[in-house]
Amino acid sequence: MTTESTDWKSDLRQRGYRLTPQRQLVLEAVDRLEHATPDDILVEVRKTASGVNISTVYRTLELLEELGLVSHAHLGHGAPTYHLADRHHHLHLVCRDCSEVIEADVEVAAGFTGKLRETFGFETDMKHFAIFGRCAACVRKAADAADTGTTTDAGDAGTTGA
Repeated sequence: MTTESTDWKSDLRQRGYRLTPQRQLVLEAVDRLEHATPDDILVEVRKTASGVNISTVYRTLELLEELGLVSHAHLGHGAPTYHLADRHHHLHLVCRDCSEVIEADVEVAAGFTGKLRETFGFETDMKHFAIFGRCAACVRKAADAADTGTTTDAGDAGTTGA
């Protein structure tokens, strides 16, 4: 978590903008929440400033992304999630069972992106990339359930297989 809002202040000032209270609150919320939707960010911001509305959050996120301070990723259906852009570029591994988001260094996909470049001449933007699957904990849970004859699907969790 970043504690120095002065970095944000100087980043914005260098680009001709001020660190307004709303911008600071949105940046702090993005920093605290890590992968958050605009609605999540609004809830966090309203803990401090109840008068902030969702359009302010969207406009602020749009500006902060244009300025390179935040980045977004699409981690499934619905709104994109935002995180600070000063972190390393990473992939998002999204568990379909528990919704956990795991950050993985983009280098783990170097073979994949290299093959896309070689085969199609395609340069991949990995910072917006999400890979869906099952996290290690959910894989273990599913294996344990298979061993005991139960299922782990959300629709019939804890039921006995027939």
